[in-house]
Amino acid sequence: MALRSASTVTSRFGEHLRGPAYGIAAAALFGVSAPLSKLLLLEARPIALAALLYLGGGIALSAWTAAKRLGGAPPQEAPLQKGDLPFLAAIVLAGGVIGPVLMLIGLERLSGVAGALLLNLEAPLTILVAVGLFGEHLGGAELAGAALVVGGAAVLAWTPLDASVSLTGALAIAAACLAWAIDNNLTQRLSLRDPVALVRWKSLGAGSAMLLVAALVGDAIPPGRVVAPALLLGAWSFGISILLDARALRLLGAAREAAYFATAPFLGAIASFPLLGEPLRWVDVAAGAVMAGGVLVMLSSRHAHLHVHPAQVHDHRHVHDEHHRHAHAPEDGEVVEPHAHPHRHEPLEHAHPHVSDLHHRHRHR
Repeated sequence: MALRSASTVTSRFGEHLRGPAYGIAAAALFGVSAPLSKLLLLEARPIALAALLYLGGGIALSAWTAAKRLGGAPPQEAPLQKGDLPFLAAIVLAGGVIGPVLMLIGLERLSGVAGALLLNLEAPLTILVAVGLFGEHLGGAELAGAALVVGGAAVLAWTPLDASVSLTGALAIAAACLAWAIDNNLTQRLSLRDPVALVRWKSLGAGSAMLLVAALVGDAIPPGRVVAPALLLGAWSFGISILLDARALRLLGAAREAAYFATAPFLGAIASFPLLGEPLRWVDVAAGAVMAGGVLVMLSSRHAHLHVHPAQVHDHRHVHDEHHRHAHAPEDGEVVEPHAHPHRHEPLEHAHPHVSDLHHRHRHR
């Protein structure tokens, strides 16, 4: 058996920086969608536009998959399985239907200020679900860094002009954020599967469901001159962005990913300056500084201790590192890394810097 390592992103980014880089890049692409969507909303209804954005992401990733197959590229990721379908259905329902619909209900009953502030609940709720229900771990420094990022996002949305709050609207926005928190954590549970396939089906499912909702509420499909830009925007801000976010979830866990993705409002504010001609306020600069400080705290944090990996059999993309010491049969021929196949992890006890990804869910004192 011959073993050959393919060039990967790891050659350019250290393992410690790869996840944050994916998370912040995802936040940037999603943040830019806010001012661009605002321009499209001049000629499109909100639910119909949301459907087109999701469908744009799904269509783009479907084209990417088809191109790779035509090019004969060997698969490097574990495929989705039948057992993943309930998780995938819950992801589409929570993140692609319930969340957006509740957000629109809330925004109809709230001022823009109150809505923007309440939408920042997604990050702390994602962290709460990840730590409280799914067993992720954040150290004290990382919690402080996450609090700075989330606090900066709240400062970014704050203004003293209008703080009128409807209880129904506030509860709807909070419930939407909880739906997205569940979506984020369930997506993280499937993050060892092929992320392109995962995001493709998530986007196509959510887009189709939102088209149905749009038809039910009377949101007409916008004119043709809006459809193409909406699909193109969706390809980047709902396709590539969610794909990068899925990769960040794989490497970081949902709690850490939520903190990095919370930078999206600031990055959207930066994009609004040239796209909409909106000036940067001093509060925008202050919020950006606070969020940058939080990101730096999280990047500088290291969590390492002696821990045990129990025996486990599963399937995911990997290379033959310290965590993956298994043999391939001679008939496998040349084995190119990274690759994916069912394999067994033998029990292992060691110490090294790590985060709460799906290989490192263990008790802490």
